[in-house]
Amino acid sequence: MKTIQLIDEAAAVKALAALAQAQRLRAFRALVAAGPQGMTPGIMAEQLGIAPSALSFHLKELTHAGLAKTEPRGRNLIYRASFEQMNCLLAYLTAHCCQGAACELDSLTACSDC
Repeated sequence: MKTIQLIDEAAAVKALAALAQAQRLRAFRALVAAGPQGMTPGIMAEQLGIAPSALSFHLKELTHAGLAKTEPRGRNLIYRASFEQMNCLLAYLTAHCCQGAACELDSLTACSDC
């Protein structure tokens, strides 16, 4: 099982702030659903019904928060969810659950890239 590192409080706040907007949350969930292959902004804008210029702003915020990564592929950019950062955020949020006793949430950290 892969060890998940905890992020610090500042990184957690930055990630949570990025997700605290409806269109960014929808964009992040679309990237998670797309899996490791990711997707282009054009396809995502069409699927989500978001104007490409607005989506570009939201993807920049997700990337700045470490929740998304971008890779050039030919003339396109491919965006992917950063599953590692997502899992680090989840680990940070659940680090002290169940007062330190073993609990059901341990299975969440086993997912490295759904």
